[in-house]
Amino acid sequence: MTMIKTAGVYKTFRTQGRQPLEVLKNVSLSVEQSEVVCIIGPSGSGKSTYLRTLNHLEPIDEGQIYIEDKLLFDCHNRVNKVKMHHDERNKSLLEVGMVFQRFNLFPHKTALENVMLSPVHVRKLPHDEAREKSVQILERVGLSDKIDAFPSQLSGGQQQRVAIARALAMEPRIMLFDEPTSSLDPELVGEVLAVMKQLAAAGMTMLVVSHEMGFAREVANRVLFMYEGSILETGSPEQIFSNPSNERTRQFLQSVL
Repeated sequence: MTMIKTAGVYKTFRTQGRQPLEVLKNVSLSVEQSEVVCIIGPSGSGKSTYLRTLNHLEPIDEGQIYIEDKLLFDCHNRVNKVKMHHDERNKSLLEVGMVFQRFNLFPHKTALENVMLSPVHVRKLPHDEAREKSVQILERVGLSDKIDAFPSQLSGGQQQRVAIARALAMEPRIMLFDEPTSSLDPELVGEVLAVMKQLAAAGMTMLVVSHEMGFAREVANRVLFMYEGSILETGSPEQIFSNPSNERTRQFLQSVL
């Protein structure tokens, strides 16, 4: 099954008093079930914006977005032509979990309470069931001894693992990762990447924006190179890292490897 598909996606940021900035230009991509796709490229190339369009955190101007083969958005001049009930669209979007650069945990709630929030308030799970599942997920990400800790009592890597657990608690079928290690000290990066590798091994469909080239080389099924809002090159990790066909891809990799 095709889990994510975009066709001809365009996105322009419009700010009063400034020139419009086109950040996505004709971006088309299909991601199959259990596939891990890593997006690389310089800052400002549209990688994070593209991820945010997939769960409608950023509305698109033009193009189509499918989740699990269901057309959710078919936009022309920023108007969505798909006639669908709000609840039906949201149900599909709930299948897409996202982990951000910043952890965005509630500081006054424990790790367990942070993970339980959405299952209780969005999925409407009974409190005891949500608690049991949340404990299991925190164990899965290696934090069984931190369920009662507040964010201020956790390292950055532990906080990001709580954020991953929070996304997993909604039982998504697709996970988006937007540079999940960029805010971490170097010694903490490995523990977050280890959890992501476990998810990939378990068959989670993942779309990952990352500067961690080692992770992309080891875990990804495909690597995309984005530049100035467009996908310039796509291929296997071996092809992209060993023999890129695009000169701009080669220049980027020379600067980061």
